[in-house]
Amino acid sequence: MSLLWHSKDFESLAKKAMMNSLANRDRIDILILSNAPGEVMTWVRPVVKALRKVLPSPSVRISVVLSPCPHASGQEAAILQSFPEVDRVQSEEGFWSFLLLRKTLESWDWSRQGVVLFLGGEQFFAIMIGKRLGYGIVTYAEWQARWLPWIDRCGLAQANLLQQIPQRFQSKVSVVGDLISEAQVLEPQQNIRETLALSDSQELIAILPGSKAAKLMMGVPLGLAIADYFQQHRPQVQCIFPLAPTLSLQDLEHYTDPDQNSAFTAVKGSKATLVQPSEGLPCFITEQGSRILLWQESPPYSLLSQCQLAITTVGANTAELTALAVPMLVLLPTQILEIMRAWDGIPGLLANAPVLSTFFARAFNTWMLRQGLGFRAWPNIWAKREIVPELVGHLYAKEVGEVAISLLQDPDRLNLMREELRHLRGQGAALRMAELVQFTIRERSGSI
Repeated sequence: MSLLWHSKDFESLAKKAMMNSLANRDRIDILILSNAPGEVMTWVRPVVKALRKVLPSPSVRISVVLSPCPHASGQEAAILQSFPEVDRVQSEEGFWSFLLLRKTLESWDWSRQGVVLFLGGEQFFAIMIGKRLGYGIVTYAEWQARWLPWIDRCGLAQANLLQQIPQRFQSKVSVVGDLISEAQVLEPQQNIRETLALSDSQELIAILPGSKAAKLMMGVPLGLAIADYFQQHRPQVQCIFPLAPTLSLQDLEHYTDPDQNSAFTAVKGSKATLVQPSEGLPCFITEQGSRILLWQESPPYSLLSQCQLAITTVGANTAELTALAVPMLVLLPTQILEIMRAWDGIPGLLANAPVLSTFFARAFNTWMLRQGLGFRAWPNIWAKREIVPELVGHLYAKEVGEVAISLLQDPDRLNLMREELRHLRGQGAALRMAELVQFTIRERSGSI
């Protein structure tokens, strides 16, 4: 009897193993490589949504592996795990073991068929992993398409990148458009003005200081000082800080204290106290009595879409505001050159390397400013002309506040800015990237 039970038990286990093997054989794995918070929110997020639209969910498993990045906050894995479209996430701590040994932190299994999709980091990593897994390789090229002999497909952000592609590789590339411009525009599900108890005469201004420490050091105290300037010169303005998903209230509070923030004096910032009432939104109260609301819902599209103006640092924020057609004033304060380290390529590596990083960052940024930075806000880069004003240099609350108030006093200029931003925003780049993945699967396996 005992042997019979064990025999049946073994038969049941064998049957389950066989079913799992068949399921694993039929399933398609899509492995996305990414790295920093900007790529996670503005590249990965829209693409995984598009992938679920074009590929049948039961037969597709989406995994994301993060590679090390000097700009990472450490919260990227948690953000990715909150995306319902993503099945598995590995943080950057396990990256090198995976790259070199194909070993994940949780010993993931892999299907026979799949695609490695590059959406941030180093493109060569996608080649190594794709070849090791025997998967198709699809990359997204924002500035330069690399490793074309070894990939299946490449989506180009801009049509002018086609000029860089040798004729023999032209069949591998497609212009998909700028993923970074394709923030999901959500129809407001609530009247934000009612939620914030704003009167009809009040103007809602979003201040976005960024998500990385180098930007927050100057952006937060400067933003508080700008709120104080509004209180004195345009009291109908209500300022609000939408928090990046990688930040907590305590993280943000750290930058409001001159004893903890070495950049505070350089930008002539305002000190503030964090207040967390039992009802309503938390806020900062400055020493001058200004009240700056703190918005923690992410992404904050429903809020931003109802703002009269956004005051933002450079980066992915400007692309999301473009997609939402929100007029903006873009700031690049340069008071402390050595903390500006968000460059790409070799300059970025040297600016974040040990020992000589501070010296190199200061020297390189000084040289860049003398050469002229060109446009830094995404709508201006795309349009190749100034759609939204950019302020670069030693910026203080008075200079920024004066420009912001002049915009608020000119509704025709704000309306024109909205129309030009609507014309620029993305049109289906994420869907086209998903279709490249689908095409690669069909080309390799004939399925889906």
